[in-house]
Amino acid sequence: MDAYQLHIAMAALFGASFVAVSAYYMHRKTLNQLLQFAKAIEGNRNGEIEPSDESEDAGEQLRKYISRRKNKARRGQYRRASASSPDVTKISGTGGGDGSDEGEGKKKKNSSLHVDAIPAGLPRLHTFPEGKSGNVSSTRTGRLIRPTSPKSPVASASAFESVEESDDEDNVTDNSKLDYTYLHTSGNLETVPDLLNANDEAMGVTSSSMIRSHSVSGDLHVVQPDPVAADILRKEPEQETFVRMRISPTAIPSPDEAEVYRTIQDCLEMRKGYVFREAIAPWDKEIITDPSTPKPIQNPFDYTSEGKSSHLFQMEDGVVHVYADKDAKERLFPVANATTFFTDLHHILKIISAGNIRTLCHHRLVLLEQKFNLHLMLNAEREFLAQKTAPHRDFYNVRKVDTHVHHSACMNQKHLLRFIKSKLRKEPDKVVIFRDGTYLTLKEVFESLDLTGYDLNVDLLDVHADKSTFHRFDKFNLKYNPCGQSRLREIFLKQDNLIQGRFLAELTKQVFADLSSSKYQMAEYRLSIYGRKMSEWDQLASWIVNNDLYSENVVWLIQIPRLYDVYKGMGIVTSFQNMLDNIFLPLFEVTVDPDSHPQLHLFLKQVVGLDIVDDESKPERRPTKHMPTPAEWTNQFNPAFSYYAYYCYANLYTLNKLRESKGMTFIKFRPHSGEAGDIDHLAATFLTAHNIAHGINLRKSPVLQYLYYLAQIGLAMSPLSNNSLFLDYHRNPFPMFFLRGLNVSLSTDDPLQIHLTKEPLVEEYSIAASVWKLSSCDLCEIARNSVLQSGFSHAFKSHWIGKEYFKREPDGNDIRQTNVPHIRIEFRDAIWREEIQQVYLGKAKFPLYVDP
Repeated sequence: MDAYQLHIAMAALFGASFVAVSAYYMHRKTLNQLLQFAKAIEGNRNGEIEPSDESEDAGEQLRKYISRRKNKARRGQYRRASASSPDVTKISGTGGGDGSDEGEGKKKKNSSLHVDAIPAGLPRLHTFPEGKSGNVSSTRTGRLIRPTSPKSPVASASAFESVEESDDEDNVTDNSKLDYTYLHTSGNLETVPDLLNANDEAMGVTSSSMIRSHSVSGDLHVVQPDPVAADILRKEPEQETFVRMRISPTAIPSPDEAEVYRTIQDCLEMRKGYVFREAIAPWDKEIITDPSTPKPIQNPFDYTSEGKSSHLFQMEDGVVHVYADKDAKERLFPVANATTFFTDLHHILKIISAGNIRTLCHHRLVLLEQKFNLHLMLNAEREFLAQKTAPHRDFYNVRKVDTHVHHSACMNQKHLLRFIKSKLRKEPDKVVIFRDGTYLTLKEVFESLDLTGYDLNVDLLDVHADKSTFHRFDKFNLKYNPCGQSRLREIFLKQDNLIQGRFLAELTKQVFADLSSSKYQMAEYRLSIYGRKMSEWDQLASWIVNNDLYSENVVWLIQIPRLYDVYKGMGIVTSFQNMLDNIFLPLFEVTVDPDSHPQLHLFLKQVVGLDIVDDESKPERRPTKHMPTPAEWTNQFNPAFSYYAYYCYANLYTLNKLRESKGMTFIKFRPHSGEAGDIDHLAATFLTAHNIAHGINLRKSPVLQYLYYLAQIGLAMSPLSNNSLFLDYHRNPFPMFFLRGLNVSLSTDDPLQIHLTKEPLVEEYSIAASVWKLSSCDLCEIARNSVLQSGFSHAFKSHWIGKEYFKREPDGNDIRQTNVPHIRIEFRDAIWREEIQQVYLGKAKFPLYVDP
């Protein structure tokens, strides 16, 4: 080794030695300063200052100090906030001393504490008030923390993933972009603790309530979830306590806001004057003492004569009026005339276009969404744990109703293909159709199409909607034709054909069997009445009765296609009045005299609603209050949607009043509305409908959206169907509507064209849950909404979702049946009541029960 290398090595050794010695003395000096500071604080608290021996080793001093602290901890003089954090309660002056120093302790508690002796570089110490170390919340403006489980529209995969890193779509509000300025101007947000007694002291909590959401405090020193908490909770009742939000207005509404609220009040009261309400609620008519499974009807199509009543009815200006007898001149069930309806409709349209009303409604809707996001961040874990306490129930075995599905498309494409092949193999010589002056067998029909059973496959069937159907309602309707052939649709998917709908009836029974095997899925199938002739009702009823099409899992709705212009062009009808006569007069006949149409009388017991359907995107002229009467409507043009809506509503209103007076079942108005087209469709159904199908155009009108929320009008939404026709899935407003608290449910619409599995409704739920990160609690809430929206009987609803389902607040929820925690129901109800109270300026009157 040469001299240069030796010098370098010696220099390195000397430098390292110097650094080590310096570090030792600096560490010892820092430790001594910290110990002197701690001893000074301890001496001040105890009224004594122990002299220190400067010559004593620092390590020995540390051991003695720790020993003294342990001895005092055994005597209860210390209360640690966390095992992993320093004991700062004593340093901050919140700890207790002996009784003689109480006054001095108060002075120290209220005075500032100088900590100059703490060496630089130590982390900032968190101080906890005594007895509340577990209920600490810190406000963070830069990053918001999300809960890990369960998933929700505002949750992400990681417990500590910030909102800025998420890829939420445009319809789900990003929490990092929330408009907190409006939240602060509208009121003061405060969380209301549940676990404090009258003296604001911490109370004992159960194992489930000890679980804190990281999103509340962002502090890792709070109590962590116990890995065995789930097993413990299964033996305890549902955790009722949760973090409530109270947002109290800082000031009374301004005069302009008060005027807007009064305008909204007028709209809500206007709706109450139109919609049919039962005089006696179903839960008052039928008291359910045993909510066990309702006994099945052994012979649902056995007819018993009920006799004819003396009522007289006649059509006047498109609306049927009922009189007590032929000599009476006073109408029994008056309904608003067309002039009044269209005047009120234009009043609603004027209101929803006012700028100040739009602004206020938009702000209230955004505030509703933010409240729900905060609720999830505070209570998502509690909701998830509450669901674990519900025995037996989960998403798969809670009742779900497909509230919007067309009967001709109720099966999936593989099911239809298998059925066609089966019939072609078993009944090839069955005469099935009359075409071009010739009767053709099933085999001859396929030979004319140059097809065999072996050739058929799903792709050749070509009934599935694809990219070509987007914004093309005409092409979507052509998908009802298997293999593109209308003759196959007539044979297999029609009930008024040469074989009297036998194939469709057999196919329907197979679908019924699938529903029965699933047990927890129900459906409301829509059958068509076109209004071309009065005999359509009897033909449809005879098809139902003769083929014994009855299932405990199914009820029926009647859909009326808006095709007046087509029938007029074909010469089938001469005026719109002809269509109304063909649709409604048989219903009044069978209501007054069931013996005149016995099969129709039996069928109507299973019919729960009336729907109007067709392409809403077609341009139309908005009606005025001076519209011609139906008898005067003889031109080639199709009436507007609201024209159809009024005359269907008015006749149904009178019909339901008549049926109620005779103790019969009701038919509610539940049309398609808001799938496309003008916003006045939704304004018309706001006044007249119980529930609607679709409603996606509510995203274009904050005023109507707010009105639908306040009135809790049911929306049977079909995101997959919308994705094929009018709106891409990621732009669908369903998750936004759900967050804001609108009464939404999921439905399939057309499984034949849209879905791929044997359980299309579960497929609809699963895709929504995956795309929008819906939690199990969210899915069960949507399923509960579907039962409430449906037309099933009071007895079935009592068995499915609880015998007191009709009550508002959590009293109407049975988690053992719905798997929806009381926490969620109570939050929804509380927020809705706050909004109603806000709209009615503190003078709201809340009904005890939901609308039947």
